[in-house]
Amino acid sequence: MSEFWPTELRVSKDRHRLTVSFDDGASFDLSAELLRVLSPSAEVQGHGPGQRVTVPGKRNVQIISVQPTGNYAVRLGFDDFHDTGIYTWTYLRELGEKGDELFGAYEQELAEKGMSRDRSEKPR
Repeated sequence: MSEFWPTELRVSKDRHRLTVSFDDGASFDLSAELLRVLSPSAEVQGHGPGQRVTVPGKRNVQIISVQPTGNYAVRLGFDDFHDTGIYTWTYLRELGEKGDELFGAYEQELAEKGMSRDRSEKPR
């Protein structure tokens, strides 16, 4: 169980950002692209160590749905039809605190694989 509890989740008007506020006063503005490419779903993370894939071409992805999942998480739906990721409060907090570092690593993976944030292709 998360030690921090969200007090608000707000999708921006352009659907490109999710703001998550917590009961300790912390608030994080997360891009839809970050949330999509680091989705906790098995489709992205795989089913075991070393199975995570790099998902290119999501610079302009939009959040189209936010569905509560129990009292511990939300399921986010994106306009590319990806909607299997369950984002726990702990994971959203981690993305808020380490998002820049995690996104930098994602951009490095894209570069190493010759992929782009703008060109959609099969994840690998």
